[in-house]
Amino acid sequence: MFEVLVKKGFQVEFHSHSRAILGTDFPIAVAELETALTKSTIPIEEIVAGGGGEAKGTQRLRRALASLNWPKFTFTIEKIINGEKRESVSHQIDHVRTMQDVGRIALEIEWNNKDPFYDRDLENFKRLHADGAISVGVIVTRGRSLHDNMRTLIGRFLQERQIYRLEDLEQWGYSPTARQRTTIRGRMERTRNPISFQDAFTDVFVADKFGEATTHWRKLEDRVHRGVGNPCPLLLIGLPDSIVTFHEGKGALAEVEAADASPAEETGVKSDIS
Repeated sequence: MFEVLVKKGFQVEFHSHSRAILGTDFPIAVAELETALTKSTIPIEEIVAGGGGEAKGTQRLRRALASLNWPKFTFTIEKIINGEKRESVSHQIDHVRTMQDVGRIALEIEWNNKDPFYDRDLENFKRLHADGAISVGVIVTRGRSLHDNMRTLIGRFLQERQIYRLEDLEQWGYSPTARQRTTIRGRMERTRNPISFQDAFTDVFVADKFGEATTHWRKLEDRVHRGVGNPCPLLLIGLPDSIVTFHEGKGALAEVEAADASPAEETGVKSDIS
């Protein structure tokens, strides 16, 4: 199961009999999910340019899933005593695949949010599973190789685009904050062990945007191994560094610029860290 993803470097992990459930009851949904993820790419220029709101790569994955009948879905659970409604709780999920007469799979995408979002996702899955609303919960997140190699990816971008100063970044849609500029210059100009612009920028950019307190595989793994979300059957998928591409050049910025010039896309979900 998910052999194509594994060959491409994706991390795939099953918990609480999710492999058996997915293989027996949801083979069509498994194929759909693999199809959408196999086609997932994110140009390095998008990672650098960033911008507000949700990452464009995440939005493309959402559209791919939605086209395969994995829409956003809101579960509403009501408690009724003697015909009187006592309480109502709603859970909005990024994507839900409903298979008639079989069940539902709930899926959340956590590309780059603050890591407490994992607690929310896993607790939602636990409650929905306990109430019989879902059969399996899925989380797609930044995999270990993508998180650990982010410095290498950013360094390669700077080298290949011959970026040696802050001003060179403007053409790629990135403008460091005043604090970042001060920190970068401080590391370059310090008396002891000064470093190059490329190293200073990479250190500051990755720490600020893709730091340890964001959603990545180790943070998710820690929670699952502690039993958060248990006993809901879980499928965890980590996006690998191989989804990052370097051939688009400035053409990759078109989608970022178009989004910045138009109203934010209505996704009904949380925003990624910019």
